[in-house]
Amino acid sequence: MNTRPVFHGSDIEKICEYYHLKKEDITNFGANVNPLGLSDSVKKALASRLDVLSSYPDREYTSLRNVLSAYCRIPADFILPGNGSSELISLLIDARTPKHTLILGPTYSEYSRELSFSGTTQEYYPLKEDLDFALDVDDLCTVLDKGGYDFLILCNPNNPTSSAILHDDMERLLTFCTKKNVFVMVDETYVEFAPDMDDVTAVPFTQRFTNLCVLRGVSKFFAAPGMRLGYAVTGNQDFLRRMKEKQIPWSLNSVGAFAGELLFQDNGYIDRTRQLILSERRRIFDALSQLASYKVFQPYANFLLLKILKEGKTAFDVFETCIKNGLMIRDCSSFQCLDGEFIRFCIMLPEDNSRLLEVLEKL
Repeated sequence: MNTRPVFHGSDIEKICEYYHLKKEDITNFGANVNPLGLSDSVKKALASRLDVLSSYPDREYTSLRNVLSAYCRIPADFILPGNGSSELISLLIDARTPKHTLILGPTYSEYSRELSFSGTTQEYYPLKEDLDFALDVDDLCTVLDKGGYDFLILCNPNNPTSSAILHDDMERLLTFCTKKNVFVMVDETYVEFAPDMDDVTAVPFTQRFTNLCVLRGVSKFFAAPGMRLGYAVTGNQDFLRRMKEKQIPWSLNSVGAFAGELLFQDNGYIDRTRQLILSERRRIFDALSQLASYKVFQPYANFLLLKILKEGKTAFDVFETCIKNGLMIRDCSSFQCLDGEFIRFCIMLPEDNSRLLEVLEKL
């Protein structure tokens, strides 16, 4: 009987208990959160404005939506703030009531979990390793057409593959889905980490396609998972209204709404983050590409997916070696549509990345 434990990206407490480690001694490469932490200027501004807790949030979140409108370069009435992307995924599925859903996999498990409450059938379209997990748009369109799907879920850039659907392919896909009456949900949790954000984001398409809703949040890029701030973007006003009708009033608290306004205007923090991630991602990718023990896939997010090629070495072996060195990576065994031994880890500070590289090079 195999009693090997299964851990996920946010299971650091569980992992520390299992291996008798202290949380403060672990560098967490599994959570995909910006290593710079929450912006110092935002922390100072929040500390001086905690009196916002004494008032209800603006029910329309007008100021926050205006800030997001400027950040995303789309109209404010396209935007619905919410209590993290998890709430918005649930609201979107509930408002759409799909009958037959296709999910690009391997990907984030929360989509499947929320769909399981909706009564829809759900299937996976597996991205292919021999294409480096890049999407074959023509093949996907054929599958959508033959399968009679009415709902498509994409994570872009995708977790855990770190692959992305770029502008022209996304346009072709959305055009096809419009003709076939397929509604498309795009989760852009990691889009700010892309080398060229404009070549990846589907937000501008919301002004042309009414069968599209894009979700984003602050958990990863802005290092604020505890804030529970996300937002949906769609040009379909009837659909946005249905989502809002199903949303609990004041879903986002006053602190989260105020902090969101600060985060999206902190250009210095945004620039520092992108400089760090882009330079370190290239350094790590280049170093690992020289090793025969791994196949490393071209990354668009702030994490890399590696396939272990060394005979007899499993993802759990690598995970366990890393955790015993105080480095927590992700064993990808639990992801659907991912056959083989894969690990995933995010970009951290340069000195931490060098420590992880040293361990991986020795395996």
